[in-house]
Formats: sequence, C-alpha cells, structure tokens
Amino acid sequence: MNIWLIMLLGGLMTFGMRFSLIYLFGSFQVPETMRRALHYVPPAVLSAIVFPELFFRNGVPDLSLDNTRLMAGLAAVFAAWLSKNTLFTIVAGGVVLFLLQYFR
Repeated sequence: MNIWLIMLLGGLMTFGMRFSLIYLFGSFQVPETMRRALHYVPPAVLSAIVFPELFFRNGVPDLSLDNTRLMAGLAAVFAAWLSKNTLFTIVAGGVVLFLLQYFR
C-alpha cells in the first residue's frame, strides 16, 4: 500500500508542477532568441546521455575498432543520414550492435 501512495503522490506532484507552469505562463510569449536557444536542448541532452556509452568502456576512453557500441553508433549515424527516420535509425543501430556482439 505504501508504494502505491508514493507513486500517486509523485504523479500528483509532477502533474501539479507542469500544470502550474502551463496555467501561470500559458499566455507568456517566449522571445525569439530564447526559442532558438531552446531548439538545441533536446539534441544536447540526448548527446549527453548517448556519447559516454559510445566512447567510454569501464570509465576509460575507447576509440578502437573493437568497441562494438561505437561501431553500432557510427552505423546508426549513417542510417540516420541516409533515411532521416528516427525509428529506422534506432532499429539499425540496435541490429548492428546485436550482430557485432553476437559474432564477436
């Protein structure tokens, strides 16, 4: 019962924070400079999450051809460049990573 109460309170708090921002600042116009700057936030956050997994192994930089995650990441970049499709990019990177680890 305790875990359900914690989950419910966490959900209500999250909803409350988001709703309050929308309700209080819903009519606020974001300046064009800030809008352009915020355009780069999602790629920057995604890069901060993904790059350490690609370039580091056990906390040590690994740029060798033996780094299967880096090779799969390069394949995903190539797939993204060719297709411009996010789902295809994720699937292609995952398949290449699986094959590289399977045949290693």
